[in-house]
Amino acid sequence: MPVGIVLRKTPGVTRWAAWHWTASAVLPGAPPADWRVIRQEGEAVEYHAATLTLELHGAETEAYLHGLGARTPSVYVVMRPKLGEIPLEVVLVTASPYEAQDYCDSGEDIVEKVPMPVGLIAWVRDFVDEFHEDEVFIKRRRDRTRVDLKEDGLGDPRVEKAADIYASPALKRRRLQ
Repeated sequence: MPVGIVLRKTPGVTRWAAWHWTASAVLPGAPPADWRVIRQEGEAVEYHAATLTLELHGAETEAYLHGLGARTPSVYVVMRPKLGEIPLEVVLVTASPYEAQDYCDSGEDIVEKVPMPVGLIAWVRDFVDEFHEDEVFIKRRRDRTRVDLKEDGLGDPRVEKAADIYASPALKRRRLQ
């Protein structure tokens, strides 16, 4: 589904940052855009920065379910700083909090959490309802290794030695009695 990304530019609050950029909204089904001004209030400006495709994958339905179960279901917008007149490049929009976390780990990308509109929530929920399958828990069984055959404290039988290589204090006490 094509999703428009709305970025908001406001004046910075410190002398080190002239502008503060945030992803403020998403527009499901938006037409293509390239930094088109949507609204301007004083020095604050909102841009329809880009329209990206929101792709859902059947293997990631658990992540979508986790995101829909949050207090505020959200999509995540991944941006990269770049040099030039436009300081950000919008790279990705995803409904998976797990994928967003992967981009956060690099430290080079900016990941913004944007609340999902109601129509987008319904679309993602329908996808999850159709493709999600709970994983069946399979208990792992122990190996059938015979532990009673262990010769504690004898070491490698191929190596000649005058005494035991290792003997635990409990084993030594048993031998002394």
